[in-house]
Amino acid sequence: MMTRSFSDRVWHALLFEVIGLAIFMPGAAWLFNQPVSHMGVVGVVSATVATVWNFVYNLGFDHAMIRLAGSPAKTLWIRVAHAILFEAGLVLLLVPVIAWYLGISLWTALVMDVAIVTFYLVHAFVFNLAYDRIFPIPTGAPVMPAHG
Repeated sequence: MMTRSFSDRVWHALLFEVIGLAIFMPGAAWLFNQPVSHMGVVGVVSATVATVWNFVYNLGFDHAMIRLAGSPAKTLWIRVAHAILFEAGLVLLLVPVIAWYLGISLWTALVMDVAIVTFYLVHAFVFNLAYDRIFPIPTGAPVMPAHG
């Protein structure tokens, strides 16, 4: 089984964020009638909060699974609950910050957050599909152990 190197994964993550922000900032500025600079702040803050939340949430979820079930192993339904709770937590973290920063209502910020999540869902799919075609995994690449 082949997998990507550490440096390739770093390149992948950086390229994902740079291209995402390059599309998101002007698109969201136009869609929500906001200055590009404000949408840049929203994009960078959202990405940073999502990254930190991802780390904290998964660490806490695994500890809770061990305490409640004796193992961090997740069934399909636990994975579904895991994903829904992750997104719900991210909404609770981001919507008030977006509303405050842009001076908009919580409802408008929630609609904006749903649009951001939708954009990044599509972006992740298209980006990863393109990345795999443009930068295929090299033959003979070392196998990296799976985590999580």
